[in-house]
Amino acid sequence: MDDPEFAATRMNVETAVTHLKNCRERMDALYHKPVFDEWVLISLVEGKAAVLAYVGPRAESFAQKIHADSGPMYAAMQGKKYSVGDFEFVQEARGSRFDACIKAGESVYLLANNTFGSMAELRADARWREAQKPFVGLTEKFRADPVV
Repeated sequence: MDDPEFAATRMNVETAVTHLKNCRERMDALYHKPVFDEWVLISLVEGKAAVLAYVGPRAESFAQKIHADSGPMYAAMQGKKYSVGDFEFVQEARGSRFDACIKAGESVYLLANNTFGSMAELRADARWREAQKPFVGLTEKFRADPVV
């Protein structure tokens, strides 16, 4: 794994943020309004979360509540084994609680949130069918080139 050519092909945080911003723009355009207005890229090592990047409306305050806000997602993921590129949704997370998670690397996760509603509400709109395609495309980018 110390091969310089291999290391050069692994996605870094900056590239991951570019991909997620592009995904967000495409999803919002297809949905005709914001789908996930908050995105957080975190690293989980030995049970401790480190924020790698944040895009959203709570830049000044989200870090203080990240543990509580990720509680429903953590509960949904408990006991399951995820490979890079796999994702999970929480149907009834509301407000600042995270609605979606993608395993973006071996110890890197992308959390997404619609601070105005829930996944159940997002999915009730027929436009969700098309808007989820860029999200799935993002999962495939991570599967092909995990974030390190």
